[in-house]
Amino acid sequence: MALHIGVDVGGTKVLAAEVDAAGAVLRTARRSTPGRRVDAVLVEQALSEAVAEVADGRRVDGVGLAAAGFVDAAGERVMFAPHLPWQGEDVRARLADRWGTTVVLDNDANCAALAEGTLGAARGVADFLLITMGTGIGGGLVLGGRVHRGRNGMAGEFGHAQVVPDGQPCECGGAGCWEQYSSGNALVRFARARIGREPTMLEQLCGGDPSTLVGPMVTEAAEQGDLVARQAFASVGDWLGVGLANLVAAFDPELVVVGGGVSAAGDRLLEPARHALVRSLVGAAHREVPPVVRARFGPEAGVVGGAILARQRS
Repeated sequence: MALHIGVDVGGTKVLAAEVDAAGAVLRTARRSTPGRRVDAVLVEQALSEAVAEVADGRRVDGVGLAAAGFVDAAGERVMFAPHLPWQGEDVRARLADRWGTTVVLDNDANCAALAEGTLGAARGVADFLLITMGTGIGGGLVLGGRVHRGRNGMAGEFGHAQVVPDGQPCECGGAGCWEQYSSGNALVRFARARIGREPTMLEQLCGGDPSTLVGPMVTEAAEQGDLVARQAFASVGDWLGVGLANLVAAFDPELVVVGGGVSAAGDRLLEPARHALVRSLVGAAHREVPPVVRARFGPEAGVVGGAILARQRS
């Protein structure tokens, strides 16, 4: 059986996966992302280790890279990545040489949109939005059944649309970006700010040190009824809906699909988003508001889409 591997390169982790033709994830490997203030070689070493672990000595027929950054229209270079050190890097060719196989490169949200449109929650839908919520926000736009990449290949960078003038500083260099209010980072920031000020089990989960608090702790606390954790999800979900209202007004899609690691919270995140979408969308009472649903592949949508790309090109 041909071996195609998808690799999702995010701001905090690398996930590599063997994916079959039906979209089933058969084998995975994870590595931590070294960060954006390191040499790109360290990121590529983490990718190589994850791919090698998944391959386990087998011949690899193709690898699809789903990168959290601006990928050029030719699919050769990562031009800029807010959470990674790549800036104008010839990532595809370099890794193809290193791994000795076909390598295909695209933005992570574009890959997720491909996965959801081909095999997932948006299968058969011609016009939909895909939002990925992880460290930040990524976006994929499908129009007429095709991923819309734009003139420079950089369409869908919705997370860096400004929603609060002179707001929270962003790693992209701007301020007030949408992802600063609705993302994994925003979720953790909200919760950390309340530790020591309000009663919350998060204080025990992080051992009294807010700097060690991470998203899964907030999810765990919310599932156990912790008020602060639930308020964090309500805030992030509300901001998600506000941003979606702008996108729905612009593109009038049939469906909105939300994926990425934060989407694992399900309706705890999506219900406030749905309410905020209706509240914020111009003419909501006079139009069909698109459903907001969780991605079928959840946080694995990027690797599934990457593997689909690799299968198509190899």
